[in-house]
Amino acid sequence: MAHWLIKSEPNKWSWVNQVEAGEKGTFWNGVRNHTAKQYLMAMKLGEQAFFYHSNEGKEIVGIVEVIKLFYPDPSDATGKFGMVDFRAVKPLKKPVSLVAIKADPRLKDMILVNNSRLSVQPVTDAEWKIICKEGGV
Repeated sequence: MAHWLIKSEPNKWSWVNQVEAGEKGTFWNGVRNHTAKQYLMAMKLGEQAFFYHSNEGKEIVGIVEVIKLFYPDPSDATGKFGMVDFRAVKPLKKPVSLVAIKADPRLKDMILVNNSRLSVQPVTDAEWKIICKEGGV
């Protein structure tokens, strides 16, 4: 199974909001980048993603799971973009900051380091293990 990273501005949708959505989870809408759209379309049920607070905090704070596959995003008037649903799985015991990720030479090729603006991105198995270990999960 693949691993992912999804980004959210905590003042719009935070980890706390995601946890409060409970087992039913919630949709992940508003993606308007074609590369990010392709990644959403590639996701499979049960795959997990890091939940990253962008702009404020700039850190990975939790893990979510895909619970509904790609479907149309009703907030997109063009009909070109879609969304998936996620539920919170668990918080990281220790958030992993972008500064720490950039400082770790093992993570130098991570998309978050090289294309930090992309809101949905794949994470390699090696990157997943390193960040989970650093985050205490």
